[in-house]
Order: sequence, then structure tokens, then C-alpha cells
Amino acid sequence: MDTYKKVYLLIALLASSFCLGSAGDIVHHDDVAPKRPGCENNFVLVKVPTWINGVEDIEYVGVGARFGLTLESKEKHANLFILALADPPDCCSKPKNKLSGEIILAHRGNCSFTTKANVAEDAGASAILIINNRTELFKMVCEVNETDVKIGIASVMLPQDAGASLEKYLTSSSSVKVQLYSPRRPVVDVAEVFLWLMAVGTILCASYWSAWSAREAAIEQDKLLKDGLDELIHMDGVRSSGIVNINTTSAILFVVIASCFLVMLYKLMSYWFIEVLVVLFCIGGVEGLQTCLAALLSCFRWFQPAGESFVKVPFFGAVSYLTLAVSPFCIAFAVVWAVFRSISFAWIGQDILGIALIITVLQIVRVPNLKVGTILLSCAFLYDIFWVFVSKWLFKESVMIVVARGDKSGEDGIPMLLKIPRMFDPWGGYSIIGFGDIILPGLLVAFSLRYDWLAKKNLRAGYFLWAMTAYGLGLLVTYVALNMMDGHGQPALLYIVPFTLGTFLTLGKQRGDLKALWTMGEPERPCRHIQFQPSGS
Repeated sequence: MDTYKKVYLLIALLASSFCLGSAGDIVHHDDVAPKRPGCENNFVLVKVPTWINGVEDIEYVGVGARFGLTLESKEKHANLFILALADPPDCCSKPKNKLSGEIILAHRGNCSFTTKANVAEDAGASAILIINNRTELFKMVCEVNETDVKIGIASVMLPQDAGASLEKYLTSSSSVKVQLYSPRRPVVDVAEVFLWLMAVGTILCASYWSAWSAREAAIEQDKLLKDGLDELIHMDGVRSSGIVNINTTSAILFVVIASCFLVMLYKLMSYWFIEVLVVLFCIGGVEGLQTCLAALLSCFRWFQPAGESFVKVPFFGAVSYLTLAVSPFCIAFAVVWAVFRSISFAWIGQDILGIALIITVLQIVRVPNLKVGTILLSCAFLYDIFWVFVSKWLFKESVMIVVARGDKSGEDGIPMLLKIPRMFDPWGGYSIIGFGDIILPGLLVAFSLRYDWLAKKNLRAGYFLWAMTAYGLGLLVTYVALNMMDGHGQPALLYIVPFTLGTFLTLGKQRGDLKALWTMGEPERPCRHIQFQPSGS
């Protein structure tokens, strides 16, 4: 394999490291601060829209406390209250100003959160906003010795910058009014439907391309046999030029290398490191996009001569004239996306580059039999669960989720994801799926279609239809689990692998094909040795 192909496969491996479905958390659970009577609320994000002198202003986001009154979930049911500044500012003692249903704004510190809430309630406040001493949000909990907390008003923590802005308006004698409500996410957002269609459609296209290539190679082999050139069949690479077959060792090493890469990302996560990932993503995206465009255009007879004519390019090897023609467009597309990736609709460019990369990887990299596919997906299954769930006990947070969100990087997540904005979600954000959740099960699905075509099985009697359906159902269950968990990131392979691999193994056993699928995989083409007649006889 040439150096260029190795670089591309390295990028593909890194892209496959991310296996996560997520929509962003709006409800936070905390095992460190267990629930008890009067202190059993979930930590929910709270919208705090403001009106300054009767004019609607900025909407801030806070987090609700473990204690106190639960908030309305709909904006139309949330009342508008006057905001008053606490005096003393920490609200640890009875306020000097008289309150009659206002929301009081206080600073964090000098006493417990529950003390502040009790003082505010006794003074006649309808709720209390507590300004954190940092720009981050902090979870307000009850003290260890507080066993029976009874607080009848809502308590919300605001970040330092939001509280400073409100305090500035109040000290300048401006009239400030606020609303407090915590909207729930819709059970299903249309973004998840489109993301499901994108994932399934990507595997579908890649599988048919892979199977078509395998069938063309088989036809070419038969042609060589008929021409009496069977000695060429035994030359390594004739049947699968440019194709990389994964073996058992590679399948196991994937988990080790992907884990090391994930930890490296977690430890080195920063703005410059995200920039490096963007460059790598653009390189892989350009290769994927030009490969897909060249293959698509080659289907039209006007472009076939250019697609079948090659020129040798240093480092890249033999490249078709058609590929050279589309390369400038692909490079320009990737560069424009990289430069303007912060704008609201940049996700479209990211998804186009990502889908092209995934399809190309599934065309180049192949699972030769069910044995390798089972080992690969089983390892990926354990890898996904470990880095989403188990890593919390080792690193105090989920490594996969932190890396996927791009925490501490100043960027909106890593680029190795397909994502779509949540259109009907009051909290906004994106629904995302990692490349690994498509590439890894996609390798097995593509293998199933190659096997069906080369074994001359129809759609119903084959394995592709069932493998494809199983993948779609597994991904659907992932999104159901995602919404049931209030948007918490879920390891998609936890649901996809049992559906996809389980269906394949069960069906193979019932049909009596399991042994052949497990060891041989794609049906071998018979080699006929032809006896040449001496010339002139």
C-alpha cells in the first residue's frame, strides 16, 4: 500500500474513534449529591428572559437548585416578575428592602444556598437568583446536616457575567423584569429523523458501491479465465486493487489505537488541537469527496474517457484525469468550510464532507468474513460503553462526551461528526452521531451485500436486507434511549451492535450458512487451469 493510502486510512481510523449519539443535556443527575426529602429536584437548565424598562433584552440561562419550587415548563405559563437587588448583597440576613412578590438577586457566599432561599422566602420574595462567583454554572445542593428542607420558592444559579449585567441595570435605577421557566425537549425532533435517514442512506450507498466493485472484479476475473490468463489470478492485488481487508489482529488493534487517540484528545483538548483535527478532517473529506464525485461522473458516458485515463502523480500514484479535474472544487469546498465553519449553516458542509469520507472508507476498507466482523463489532461495543459510561469513574467525567462536545477548546465540538440543528427544540443545539457509529456497523452491512451478490442470493433470501433493517432499528432505539435520558449522550453501538450482529448471526445459523460466513466469507471464484496448445500444432 502506498504512503498516501496509509495516511488516508489513518485519518479514517481517527474518524471511526468517535461513536456517540447526543442531543445535549438539559437535565443533570448527580450521584455525589443524593436526593432526600425537600432536596430532590433534578438539576435543570432554566431560561431567564429579561425586560429592561419595558423592552425585551437578553435571555440568560441558569440552573435550578436541588431544593425549592419546581419551575414552569412553558413560557406562556411563566409569570413576569420585578427583579430586586438583595440588601445585604449575600442575602444571608433579612433584607433591608421590603419585598412583595419580587424575585431577589443575591451573590453567592457567606452562607449556604438553602439559608439564602429561606431568608428570601421569609422576606416575601417569589424566587431567588444567585450570582455565581465564576462564569460557569454551579449545582446548588443542600448541606450535609440539612435533613428536612422546606423551601417554597424557586432557586436558580446564574453565571457571573449574567448576574453582573443585571446588577448593573438595577444599580442604575433601571426597571428590570424577568421570567423563569424550564422548557422540556420534544420527544422526537425532526433533526433526529433526518440524521437517521443520513446514516442509513450513507451505509446503503456505500454497500451498493462496495458490492458493485466486488462484482466487477469477479466479472473481470471470469474474463481473464476465459482468455486463458489464469496465472494473473494468483497475483496479489489483481482482484482487490486498492482494497484493504481487515484481519483479526487489526480488529483488536483498532480498539487499542482508538482508545489511545481518544485519551490524547481528552488530555490535549484545546483550540490548536481542534485546528489540527479540522485539517485532518479536511484532508479526508477532500479525498472522499473527489472519489465520490469521480465515481459518480464516470457513470455518464461523456466523462468515461477522462475517468479511464490515468496520469502518475508524485506521492499520490496513478490518478485519473477526472479526479484531477474535480480536485480543485473539492479542495475549495473544504477550505471554505474550514474558514467559515462557525456560521449557523456550516453543518451542511461538514455533513457533505463527512458522508463522502464515510462512503469512501466503506469502499476501501472491507471485512472479509463474519469472524472478523464479529470481533471488530464486539470490541467496538465494549469500547463505546467503556468510554461513555465506565470512564466517568476513572476521569470524573465521560471522556467520549467531553471530547465530542469539544469542552475546553473554545469550539463547537470536533468535526468528526454528522450533525443537524434541532429545529423544534426550545434549547436549540444539535443532534449528532459519530462516524464510528456508521463506519463500523457499515463494514458488516456492506459485507452482507457483497456476499449476497457473489453467492447469487436474492434480496429476501440474502442477508443485506435484514442487516440493513437491523441497523436502522438499532439506530432508532438509540434515539429513543437518548430522549428517555433527557438528552444525555448515549453510546450508539450499545444498541446498534446487538441488533446488527445478532440478526446476522441468528439468521446465518438458522439457514445453515454460519460456518461458511464465519470462515470463508465472500464466495471464492473458481480458478480453472487452461491447457495451452503448442503453436503450429
